[in-house]
Amino acid sequence: MPQLDFANHLTISQVVWMALIFAGLYYLFATWALPQVASVLESRAETIDTDLSTARVAKDNADAAAAEVISATQQATSDGQSAIATAVAQAKGEAAEQTRIANEKLDTQMAEADQRIATARTNAMVSLREVAIGAATDVVSRLTGLPADPAAVGSAVAAVMA
Repeated sequence: MPQLDFANHLTISQVVWMALIFAGLYYLFATWALPQVASVLESRAETIDTDLSTARVAKDNADAAAAEVISATQQATSDGQSAIATAVAQAKGEAAEQTRIANEKLDTQMAEADQRIATARTNAMVSLREVAIGAATDVVSRLTGLPADPAAVGSAVAAVMA
């Protein structure tokens, strides 16, 4: 290969210059460029770690808040069901008391009505007996033309009514 002919003094000078430029670039990168890149990478890693830790804390806080909300919702549901059960029990008790009072009033009214009916029936039976005796006496008097015997008419009406 003619490019690597070391017998030629130009090839040796080109290799020397290449080594010097390579060494200079190596020194420049090692002392200036690569430390800056490393500091940028470290800064980015720290920022990422900070952001991740902040996100973890925020997630933990959100999870805790969600757990509190769930707990509060369950407690509110439990309290609401308890309040409903208490209100239903109280309403049933009040309804039962009102029903008992209404039944007592109805029983009292029924007893009074039965007593009035019994009194009216007794009065009606007494009046019916008197009316029946009077009517029978009039019928016998008109049919026979003679006055009827009140004792016989009374016993006949009593036998029919019994």
